[in-house]
Amino acid sequence: MRDLALGTHPDLIVGVETCDDAGVYKLRDDLALVQTIDFFTPIVDDPYQFGRIAAANALSDVYAMGGRPVTAMNVVCFPIANMAKDVLREILRGGLEKVREADAVLVGGHSVDDQELKYGLSITGVVDPGKVWTNFHYRTGDQLILTKPIGTGIVATAIKGNMASRDALNTLVEVTSALNRTAADVMQEYEVHACTDVTGFGLGGHLLEMARGGKGEIALFADRIPFIPEARDYAMMGLIPAGSYATKHFCEQLVDIGPDVETVALDLIFDPQTSGGLVVAVAPEQAPACLEQLRTKGIASAAVIGEVLGPHPEGRLRITR
Repeated sequence: MRDLALGTHPDLIVGVETCDDAGVYKLRDDLALVQTIDFFTPIVDDPYQFGRIAAANALSDVYAMGGRPVTAMNVVCFPIANMAKDVLREILRGGLEKVREADAVLVGGHSVDDQELKYGLSITGVVDPGKVWTNFHYRTGDQLILTKPIGTGIVATAIKGNMASRDALNTLVEVTSALNRTAADVMQEYEVHACTDVTGFGLGGHLLEMARGGKGEIALFADRIPFIPEARDYAMMGLIPAGSYATKHFCEQLVDIGPDVETVALDLIFDPQTSGGLVVAVAPEQAPACLEQLRTKGIASAAVIGEVLGPHPEGRLRITR
């Protein structure tokens, strides 16, 4: 996209420049739109659960900007001649359930006949223009809190290979179908300096986006990251998504890796996630109370996984134990 003259606008608060989670456009001094779209192929066989996961994933981008989802539109690619219509109905039922859980309204959508099944949503949210969370306004010393465990891409790969346990499948569905609404609501009570959600670029990739966007150096502590238990075992078996290798290769010039960081930990850190948690930068004095409140609200895996070390001319990620 570097060759496209996208242009700017005085009311465009967040565009494409910093690889943020959604676009934000100011309508008036106290109201801005948050807009995002996301869709993908199934990561589980159950169409209803796939719908729930895809909707939670799309809604997450609005929460990552500090916004509130308002409306949703379905995006569907479906092989109508080769797959039962009941499958589509179940996908849409799952998606609708999550839209309603977010207190948003489904207002329509669009479908095309496609040999490869895909589903997702376009979400419009609202936010106060003065309270937008970006992925780059962090400050030196900020603590980075992660709200969901990592490893969904590796577990999904194990599922495709018929090697995942029932417990791993259930954990995958539980993690990926959970809205980031509760975490975002808790964070509204604190001074959030930056936020992003962890999706297809992996935890490492999205942290590097934050580092580059704000021209800072970010430390990631591998031993503090919450992982889905089975994901580590599957990674050690070599069940690594191709996207993990691609992301590591893309990021390697701007990532420093400590000599005692295990290879399997790096595979998990760059594992592409579906509907992952929020990574939130808060002041160090607020982090303990914030973490305690997240856990009180049922987000048991929330953890401080890193910190902002200081400015850096390019933006850099340092991974240590």
